[in-house]
Amino acid sequence: MKNLSAPLLCAALLLGVTACSEGPCRAVNFEDNALTVCSFSTQDDDLSFHRLGPDGSPFGQFDHLADHLKDNDRKLIFAMNGGMYHDDRRPVGLYVENGDRTGPLVTRASSGNFGMLPNGLFWIDGDDVGVSETLAYIDQFEDTLPTYATQSGPMLVIDGELHPAFNADGTSKKRRNGVGVSADEQEVHFVISEAPINFHQFASYFKDELGTPNALFLDGTVSKLYAPNMGRNEKGFEMGPIIAVSIPKGGK
Repeated sequence: MKNLSAPLLCAALLLGVTACSEGPCRAVNFEDNALTVCSFSTQDDDLSFHRLGPDGSPFGQFDHLADHLKDNDRKLIFAMNGGMYHDDRRPVGLYVENGDRTGPLVTRASSGNFGMLPNGLFWIDGDDVGVSETLAYIDQFEDTLPTYATQSGPMLVIDGELHPAFNADGTSKKRRNGVGVSADEQEVHFVISEAPINFHQFASYFKDELGTPNALFLDGTVSKLYAPNMGRNEKGFEMGPIIAVSIPKGGK
């Protein structure tokens, strides 16, 4: 049999087996749902959030961010859309980048996924990385701001339990992406579905397979992934915030 390249191997595994081990992103199958999970060390990997380029306009596409990082001697090795946004690509809820705040903290229930309380935030504060339900986040950062934060909703997993509104037989199925942090806070896991999936199934992967005590839904139909180790640089809708991992240019 011919040797498969890493991107082809990962694509083949999407059809049924379990994982792709080359690089940070791998294909998995959970309850007949094809997913891609990208895992990083909260201590050793360089996670960052990006919204606006040097000209003040949103990056919009992964290529634009990759080019910007390249100009600053960095290589983009992972990126994913980092939360919901308005038509002009402003974040829907609270967004913090390098300690600068944009948008309001949304605490009230409303229609749509964002308002399906409890919602929450994915945040980075120095060496600390976490996912917190919004009211818990307010208690944590009452008098300060983390380095990075993006608010979205609903929470997928809350203190080890699925969001109470999720139904195993839910008929609303969409492509979805989300993030969770391991119980020991040493790993952060980003997951994107490769086909429409309901909230219960998507959240169950974080709870039952990844063991993340808290996980957050980031977005749905516009979900996209940049994963060079799988040969993926997904284009389409212009994005708002982007979550990225980069390394020094020339690194592996």
